[in-house]
Amino acid sequence: MISSIFAITKEPFNRSNLALLSQQKHISDIIKIHASQGGFSVIIGEPGVGKSVLREHIEHWHNERDTTVVAISRTMHTYINILKQLALSFKVDVPTKDLEAELIKAAYEHIRQRKTLYILIDEAHLLNIEVLRKLRLLFEKFPKKHNLVLFGQPDLLHYLSLNVNADIKSRITFSQTIKPLNDDDLECYIIKELEAAKMGVNTFDSAAIEVILRSSNGNLRLCRNLCYASLIEACREAKKIVTISHVNNVLIQPHWRSHEDLIKQQVA
Repeated sequence: MISSIFAITKEPFNRSNLALLSQQKHISDIIKIHASQGGFSVIIGEPGVGKSVLREHIEHWHNERDTTVVAISRTMHTYINILKQLALSFKVDVPTKDLEAELIKAAYEHIRQRKTLYILIDEAHLLNIEVLRKLRLLFEKFPKKHNLVLFGQPDLLHYLSLNVNADIKSRITFSQTIKPLNDDDLECYIIKELEAAKMGVNTFDSAAIEVILRSSNGNLRLCRNLCYASLIEACREAKKIVTISHVNNVLIQPHWRSHEDLIKQQVA
C-alpha cells in the first residue's frame, strides 16, 4: 500500500537493511577490536533500543571472507542443545559426547583459515547461569581470535554482579549499555529513513513528528513501529502527508494505551 501511494520501490521503516546509529556503530567497532585478543563482550539495553539491529549487523559479517559468525537465539535451551546449535553452524556432525572436543577443533580450523570468530548469544538474560558458566569454560578453550558477545536486558548485568558469578564477570573484556535515543537522534532517524526511500522529509508534518517523539520516549523500535503504522493510516485515506490525526489513530490502539487508560476504560 505504501509503495503504491508514494510510488516508491523501497518502504521506509522496514526491518531489512537497517543502518547503524552512532552508538551502535561505536559498539560494533569495539567488538571487532576485542575479537583480536579473545573478547568476552556484554551488550545490554531495554527492549527496543537497538540491540537486535546491532546483532543482525554483526551477523552480516559472516559474508566477509575472513569472518565466521555463529548466532545462538534459542537461549532457554539446555547446555547440550546450545552445543547442538553451535555444531549445526560449524557443520559438525558427531555424537553428543564428542561435541565439545569437535567444536574446539572446528574453532581452531577456522582460525587456521585466518578467520575471526564471533559467537553471538541473544536474550542472554534468559540463560540459566550454570549453562552460561559451562559455555564460558568451553569458549576459554577456543583460540584467542574470537569474541563471545552476550546480548540481553539489564537483568543480565545484575546476575553477573552477584558474588557467586564473579568468575564470569571478571572475564568480561567489554560491556556497553545501549541507551534510549534523544529526540534529535530519533528525528534524524526518521529523516534518514524517508530519504533512503526517496520520500520527502516533510512526509510527516511537524505536529505528527512531535507526537511520535513524545510517544516513543527514546525507544527506536516504538518509533519505527509508530511511523510505519501512521504511514499506513495516511495511505488508507490516500494522503501523502502524515498528520497528527493519523498518528492518533494508531495511538488509540490498545497496545499503545497506558495501563491507567485501559483500567479507566474497563471501569467505565
